[in-house]
Amino acid sequence: MTQTRTTRLERGRGALGPALELVHTGRAPTRAVLTAELGVTRATAGAVAAELETLGLIQVDSRPGAAAGSQGRPSHRLSVDPDGPVVLAAQVHADGFRAALVGLGGRIVATAPGCMTVPADPVHVLTAVVDAGTELLRDSGRRCLGAGLAVPSAVAEPEGTALNPLHVAWPAGAPVRAIFAERVRESGIFGPAGSGTGAFTGNDVNLAALAEHRHGAGRGARDLLCVATGHRGVGGALVLDGRLHSGSSGLALEVGHLTVNPEGRPCHCGSRGCLDVEADPLAFLTAAGREPGPEVSLLQQARDLLRAEYADPAVRTAAEILIDRLGLGLAGLVNILNPDRIILGGLHRELLEADPERLRAVVADRSLWGRSGGVPILPCTLDHNSLVGAAELAWQPVLDDPLAALAA
Repeated sequence: MTQTRTTRLERGRGALGPALELVHTGRAPTRAVLTAELGVTRATAGAVAAELETLGLIQVDSRPGAAAGSQGRPSHRLSVDPDGPVVLAAQVHADGFRAALVGLGGRIVATAPGCMTVPADPVHVLTAVVDAGTELLRDSGRRCLGAGLAVPSAVAEPEGTALNPLHVAWPAGAPVRAIFAERVRESGIFGPAGSGTGAFTGNDVNLAALAEHRHGAGRGARDLLCVATGHRGVGGALVLDGRLHSGSSGLALEVGHLTVNPEGRPCHCGSRGCLDVEADPLAFLTAAGREPGPEVSLLQQARDLLRAEYADPAVRTAAEILIDRLGLGLAGLVNILNPDRIILGGLHRELLEADPERLRAVVADRSLWGRSGGVPILPCTLDHNSLVGAAELAWQPVLDDPLAALAA
């Protein structure tokens, strides 16, 4: 019996990664679905699932109750192991950082925010990030398999440098991946031998799009456009055929620098009236006649104002101004990219929920494809999608080859 299972597993060893990704993204909730998706026999799928369970990555429920009205033997249920290993995920933004432990399935196990003025030397904040993550790991007792970092800048590949960190004081070309990887190695979170799958870095909105595509509002989309404003500025990302499109060197889709108001505010990039300064939290607060305070982040101030005082004519007018600017930018992107779904994050999610018809009407009126049937525009559904996306970077080597990653 053991020999037979070993033989089946050897035949299905190449399916371990694809099988884990199917369970990780929720696309294989049962062994029957896993069998069909992998295109293997039921016995081989069973051996693959059993091996992933032995590795502590998934759980196999061998005694599920049959659904009402179902026929035949019910299939074993598959789910990620809630007590399994984690990765360290972190996000740096204009108002500080957040560190988290994230398990398979995009589950945030623990999180710790850190508010600080982000200094010009990225070493200081990335040291604080890793220290916070190390403390979370110490408290959890979990095994850490990797680390991922989201930053508010385009990240040039393959160097891993922050090319244009406009909203933090870092110099252009700061080697953030190398610094992050060195701090992670020195922290000892991978154990005394320095094992683990590695440390990775990416643009925050790119990673938000990746997370939403795998676990949130972008599931099932073939060509997914994500536009979001976080603590400062506006970013965009595109997922094509299930893969993040980052261009030839990681710098694709800098949508924040689309001009949506030729006579508008000066932008950090040197232009004027860019989406980056016409549709972010500061633009909203300014348009509403509110003076930003130091107590909480600009994003939280803008959200609180929109939720609590939308009936105020000045607040409603400010929201309409931002919706029109955002809609103009989205319409241009629709004309160029022809996505099958648009998802909005940060304050843009709140603006969509405040007046969905206005935004959709602007996009439809200004875009060729919008007039011919419209593109679904949906709010992002993950509260910390950039963090989850950073975790996806760290999980990817495990998804590619679970045996090799865990052996490390």
